[in-house]
Amino acid sequence: MKLHEFQAKNILKKSGIPIPNGQLVTASDQAADAAQDINAPPWMIKAQIHAGGRGKGGGVKMAHSPEEMVASVKAILHKPLVTRQTGRDGVIVNQVLIEEGIEIDQELYLSMVVDRSTAMPAIILSQAGGMEIEEVAAKTPELVLKEYIEPSVGWMPHKARNLIYGLDPLPSPETIKDLASVMANVYKIFMTFDCSLVEINPLVITKEMKVIAVDAKITIDENALFRQKDLLELDDPREKDPLELMAQEYQLNYIRLGGNIGAMVNGAGLAMATMDVIKLAGAEPANFLDVGGGASEEMITRGFEIILKDKRVKAILINIFGGILRCDVLARGVLAAAKEISIQVPLIVRLEGTNVEEGREILNNSELEFLVARDLAEAAELVSKQAL
Repeated sequence: MKLHEFQAKNILKKSGIPIPNGQLVTASDQAADAAQDINAPPWMIKAQIHAGGRGKGGGVKMAHSPEEMVASVKAILHKPLVTRQTGRDGVIVNQVLIEEGIEIDQELYLSMVVDRSTAMPAIILSQAGGMEIEEVAAKTPELVLKEYIEPSVGWMPHKARNLIYGLDPLPSPETIKDLASVMANVYKIFMTFDCSLVEINPLVITKEMKVIAVDAKITIDENALFRQKDLLELDDPREKDPLELMAQEYQLNYIRLGGNIGAMVNGAGLAMATMDVIKLAGAEPANFLDVGGGASEEMITRGFEIILKDKRVKAILINIFGGILRCDVLARGVLAAAKEISIQVPLIVRLEGTNVEEGREILNNSELEFLVARDLAEAAELVSKQAL
């Protein structure tokens, strides 16, 4: 679960990490009041969306007067912001963060993630702050410094020293102390809130040698939300795809993709293989939809309904291996969905496993028009014909 920048900064502040003075506004007429409440100009106006590249997309502006601030807020708020992570349609900006400008002397990158190769949290520091860490790692990997934290031991102060003394030039002794404190608090946040990412970019050193988190990003592991119930209040459904929200309501594993072949599968592994089949056939999957092993007829119906609500879908591939989910249950769910929504696209069905004959009979005796695939190879061939 992603948090907005202002939400992430609130967590940083409560944990003892300095942030700029700021105020969230949801209407342009609030901007003038914000100008009076925040320190003297310049001010930074920052769109709050769950996507990177806001600055390049025009979602971050600087203002030197209250009039300029109001104009900047009006230019961003309630309008679509297009970045490399939003797609061509962009995302509507529902709220804007206004902050005091910070006089920066040095920018750093600081983050903590789970390193899957070591199965341990890794804290990352780079003096190439303000840049995308993937780009820095690709072009100048020597600037990316890492330390791994053994969970059974926890945070140790020497981890911070190892990273900080890799910087060139070396910060002042007081700044070193502040940086070490920020790193310890980042680890505390990461573990306390079951994060998969805590990122401060940039973490700046000011002319007065103060350390401030100018931008922040926090992602919570959704598998741990059952013990982070307070954080659920921070979830912003406006940032999510409506079809993904609908799938979440019915406990379906659905992710909208950019292709035109819809897919309904049971089991994550089979779903990944099915998407590979679609791509090998020369088409692109429109979604990842895993109805799970214990899906009911109602879940099947809603899953099919979600696929059909995507207007880009030109054909649908149903690939079910009946185990816990019986093939006859799947067939009845498809028919129930077909009664609610008129199916105007080709339907390709591949069924195997428990009650496969009953499932095929239900489909064959229906008025539903569909193509039957005996195996994945034939399913790929039929998908290929529909993709042309």
